[in-house]
Amino acid sequence: MILPARDTQALLEATRHQWGGRSDLWVFGYASLIWRPEFEFTEHRPATVLGWHRSFRMRSRVNRGTPERPGLVFALVSGGSCKGMVFRIARDRAHAELDRLWLREMPTGVYDARWLPCRTPQGVVPALAFTLSRRSPNFIPHMDDDEMLQVLRHASGRYGTTLDYLLRTAQALHERDMLDRELARLVHLARRAGLG
Repeated sequence: MILPARDTQALLEATRHQWGGRSDLWVFGYASLIWRPEFEFTEHRPATVLGWHRSFRMRSRVNRGTPERPGLVFALVSGGSCKGMVFRIARDRAHAELDRLWLREMPTGVYDARWLPCRTPQGVVPALAFTLSRRSPNFIPHMDDDEMLQVLRHASGRYGTTLDYLLRTAQALHERDMLDRELARLVHLARRAGLG
């Protein structure tokens, strides 16, 4: 089931209002934002978010799949914890960079934008994060390994394959010594099946 797009401009304005524009803007990346941020930042740090985890359970009908053969991407879903990166965008660039980020992450308003406390080696920073509700029609609560392998073999969208996305995210986390057991399991599953 595909729901109508939300008013993404209104969501952007609400997010802008919550930030306030009086300080630099922090953004939390947990998957492709780590290896392809596409915005100008002045600093980045490893960070951990509590109460949310990286989950390979979000349908992708454009970027990594099609409506006929949906792919998968990671989403930040409630429960557990997640290691990722926070990026600091200078206040004088933040409005323009937020517009660019919004076009990439929120073209249909699928995510819920939230301000999450991110623990970094230099202290806690409040960062913008894109989360997915378990009630979203784009959230897949369960997928067995055979179904997962079908997606990894066949799904491809405007930014490439689901398999490439999975492997690039795994590589980016490995390079930063960030262990994600489920991600490692999925990579092992793909390689055992002769993929990647």
